Amino acid sequence: MNKLVSLVCGIIFGMGLIISEMINPEKVLGFLNIFRDWDPSLAFVMIGALIVSTPIFHLFKNNKKPLFSSSFLIPTNKQIDKKLIIGSILFGSGWGLIGLCPGPAITSLALANISSIIFVISMFTGFYIASKFN
Repeated sequence: MNKLVSLVCGIIFGMGLIISEMINPEKVLGFLNIFRDWDPSLAFVMIGALIVSTPIFHLFKNNKKPLFSSSFLIPTNKQIDKKLIIGSILFGSGWGLIGLCPGPAITSLALANISSIIFVISMFTGFYIASKFN
C-alpha cells in the first residue's frame, strides 16, 4: 500500500509541476529574475501549495504514525555544517542558473527535452561523485 500511495502522490506532484509550468526553465528563471521582467506566477503556485498542505499537516501532525507507514521519518540533525552550506549553495546556484531543480527536471524528462536529459544525467553524475566523498 505504501508504494501505491507513493506512486499516486508522485503522479499528482508531477502533474502539478507540469500544470504550473515549473518544468519550464524560462518560467522559473522569470520568477527568479526580480530585476527584469519578473514573473510572479510561481509565487501563486507556492501559495496554493501552502493553502492545501498546511491544514493537512496540522490535521495529522499529532498522530503517532503516518497513515501508510510504520513511523514518521523526521531528521534529527539540526546542525548547520560546512556540507549543508556548500550543498545549499550548489543547489541554489544550479537552480538559479539553469531554472530546474531535481523534481521538475525528472518530470520534464517526459517531454524528451535534450536540455533536461543532459541536466538529469549531470545531476545523477553529481550525486554519484558526491557519494564518494561521504
